[in-house]
Amino acid sequence: NLQESESENKLDGETASDSESKSEFGGSPPVPTSDDTPEVLNRALSNLSSRWKNWWVRGILTLAMITFFFIIIYLGPMVLMMIVMCVQIKCFHEIITIGYNVYHSYDLPWFRTLSWVQCHGKKYFLLLRIPSHHLLPFGLSSGFCMFVLSLVKKRYRLQFYMFGWTHVTLLIVVTQSHLIIHNLVEGMIWFIVPISCVICNDIMAYMFGFFFGRTPLIKLSPKKTWEGFIGGFFATVLFGWLLSYVMSGYRCFTCPVEFNNDTNSFTVDCEPSELFQLQEYNIPLVLQSVVGWKTVRMYPFQIHSIALSTFASLIGPFGGFFASGFKRAFKIKDFANTIPGHGGIMDRFDCQYLMATFVNVYIASFIRGPNPSKLIQQFLTLRPDQQLHIFNTLKAHLVDKGMLGGLEDA
Repeated sequence: NLQESESENKLDGETASDSESKSEFGGSPPVPTSDDTPEVLNRALSNLSSRWKNWWVRGILTLAMITFFFIIIYLGPMVLMMIVMCVQIKCFHEIITIGYNVYHSYDLPWFRTLSWVQCHGKKYFLLLRIPSHHLLPFGLSSGFCMFVLSLVKKRYRLQFYMFGWTHVTLLIVVTQSHLIIHNLVEGMIWFIVPISCVICNDIMAYMFGFFFGRTPLIKLSPKKTWEGFIGGFFATVLFGWLLSYVMSGYRCFTCPVEFNNDTNSFTVDCEPSELFQLQEYNIPLVLQSVVGWKTVRMYPFQIHSIALSTFASLIGPFGGFFASGFKRAFKIKDFANTIPGHGGIMDRFDCQYLMATFVNVYIASFIRGPNPSKLIQQFLTLRPDQQLHIFNTLKAHLVDKGMLGGLEDA
């Protein structure tokens, strides 16, 4: 049985009905995962203590992952989108596998099949958005009928429990991946800076905690310390501010990612908005005597980066704490053992998904405005009579504003 859940219920004082309901959720818990550290690293680090060995393994693999991150950024937005979708599938697989290990003990039908049907249905609906595919999710909604047909007498509660498991996983993984791609389309800087801030916070919190950590932060993660949490915050805000300054000067990072129908490829080219143009700001009088400057030139996006990095360092870690609680509930160390020293893919992206939601809402609330190019694309898809009607309406509006005459003269 799920021994941890049983022991918690006994401590709280369980009733006979509680015991009966728990028996329905019985079965063997997932087998704890362990890191498959490469043998070459085991031999090279054999003389070190387990603490320092883990530090070197995590460090080496972290550098490898950062290098891979740079490579896929260099390859462009199309590759980035494909990587996001691959990560989405792997994360979904890791979470569903944990549920399957509990669910499979009853030999109940179709759980894994139903999970993947629902996953692909929602993925196609959210990510593709191509007219010819609009009916596809409705075809895949047959998964709902399959679930009803798979219901087994005396196991209804467990099956609905696992049905909820699947859809919460879809909400956490597939929906957030959709938001990540939306952020990427707004401009690669909206994808790279938030992700880099989460990575920086994870690394710097670990470093500060490793060398200076003394005060435990939260019981869910005993190794997390206040020293690491606070040190990671200041390091992340500074890192995000500097990274934003560097990236704001390049159009390939600041321009929206748009699909060119003529070349059948993604293009990143535009006139940078005011958000990515250097402006002069007055320094508060209190700080002028300290820094010796009255004004400073910076990009407006750098101000927004402070909000992004603050969220990444103060709220983002709670995605990791949530994942820690989930893993403790099922007595597993990691979601998988894909990355030595780090666990599974989901162990690395638990904070990223929370960050993706914040960035998407932030863009919608404070950044995004009408997009002329998208309006023109929609205008060109209308019938000729509809286009003519819009043209005449716009012409009359410009005449009333006194702008059309000036434009004709120019």
